[in-house]
Amino acid sequence: MSDTNVIAQIEQQIAQLQNKAVKKNTGTIRAVADGVATIDGLSDVMYNEMVRFPGGAIGIALNLGETEVGTIVLGDISQLKEGDEVQTTGRLLSVPVGKALLGRVVDALGNPVDGKGPLDARETYPVERIAPGIIARKSVSQALFTGIMAIDSMIPIGRGQRELIIGDRGTGKTAIAIDTIINQAKINKIGLASGDPKFRPVYSIYVAVGQKNSNIVRTISTLEAAGALEYTIIVAAPAADNPANQYIAPYAGAAMGEWFMENDMDALIVYDDLSKHAVAYRQICLILKRPSGREAYPGDVFYLHSRLLERAARLAGKGSLTALPIVETQAGDVSAYIPTNIISITDGQIFLETDLFNQGTRPAVSVGLSVSRVGSAAQIKATKQVGGKLKGELAQFRELAAFAQFGSDLDARTKAQLDRGSRIVELFKQPAAAPIPIEQQVVTLWAMQKGYYDDLELKAVAPAAASLRQFFTARQTALLEEIRIQAKLDDAIEAKLKTATDEWKATQPKAGKPAAAPAA
Repeated sequence: MSDTNVIAQIEQQIAQLQNKAVKKNTGTIRAVADGVATIDGLSDVMYNEMVRFPGGAIGIALNLGETEVGTIVLGDISQLKEGDEVQTTGRLLSVPVGKALLGRVVDALGNPVDGKGPLDARETYPVERIAPGIIARKSVSQALFTGIMAIDSMIPIGRGQRELIIGDRGTGKTAIAIDTIINQAKINKIGLASGDPKFRPVYSIYVAVGQKNSNIVRTISTLEAAGALEYTIIVAAPAADNPANQYIAPYAGAAMGEWFMENDMDALIVYDDLSKHAVAYRQICLILKRPSGREAYPGDVFYLHSRLLERAARLAGKGSLTALPIVETQAGDVSAYIPTNIISITDGQIFLETDLFNQGTRPAVSVGLSVSRVGSAAQIKATKQVGGKLKGELAQFRELAAFAQFGSDLDARTKAQLDRGSRIVELFKQPAAAPIPIEQQVVTLWAMQKGYYDDLELKAVAPAAASLRQFFTARQTALLEEIRIQAKLDDAIEAKLKTATDEWKATQPKAGKPAAAPAA
């Protein structure tokens, strides 16, 4: 290298030298416990600002007192001790966003934890953002298919909706959410392969809060086996993590989903579950010595979830973010504090009943307590045509079954209603991780509507419906495609459906008319 080049480089370095004093806002740790650090001397810190601890750990300022600042610590807290120096950063906490996160498992800060190397994310979004206003939103009118027949036909979910999944422990809440994610992946593969320019794929974010690591691994394995992981981001804040990570994880997931929404794409986010999220927040607030209210939850626990769920929307001229929060009840009590809070924030709920689950009805959706406040606006016309009366018929069946179990004599009409209701219940039984495409759901329900299962034994209804779907998949792919594209049943399609279903019926073993179904 010539002397001229060396001199030029030295001059450049001298020109960049800053010899003036740099102002830094620093403080010292006074106490550390359970993911919370109390700091003295941070005079100019902002609410929700990031602060930097020794060793690179990050904290967020939550309590701004006169003499001290209460912060939550994200990451490893074991290295921190009293007297350590803390610095403000002047920035809000942000997480990486974009398609680079698809197929990856990340922690609450967006750091990869799956051993697949670093993320190639080019953008970051702040974890806490103000939800879109009324003017920016568009009404929910596009269906988001779960692949679960009982939900798609009676409690439809639309893109941009917030639908709560609620029920006791072990009733299949997570299974419904995972089925929905798997169904989006199946639809994505078909739609992207078709080359249709109007097709809009749905990308999924699954936020696991306070779960055992073994359960999270099982969920990841299920998604991978179904080929859905490549369209999914997993945000993991397991039970082993400190409460601060569990508190921040849903907001980090929402930020990742907002990137898709604001870049004219559709996303689905599952919060599993918000009961544990509220418990983690309660734990933080008790250590921060915030005043506690009902059940020792802090007074802003409603705002904790409302500011999270309001971020789900369908935006005019952009994409959508659909939220499926999960809440665990104790002994079916939907009137408890956290469940009622979240019911009031969301656009409906899918209630899973322990009794139905124990009777073998899977998914154990309670038709009476479940509701979608978007209603049939989020359904395709074909589903409305074949499933419009189902919810009423099932509700009548439950009511009649309650009376019939007293053993009184029943008239023919009541027996017929009980018989039909029993068949609908059987028809809606569906194994986990096996979502049914919407066109096959339409075929199955059309056959029910036209009485093709009426002469079968009760136990034979579900196998017969599966056989019908298999028959259509093998021999009537063109008709299924026509139903999927047109999304409604006209006279021509109904005629083809009748011909094909008659052909299937001829292949089935003959059965005599069964006796009236049992009451319960």
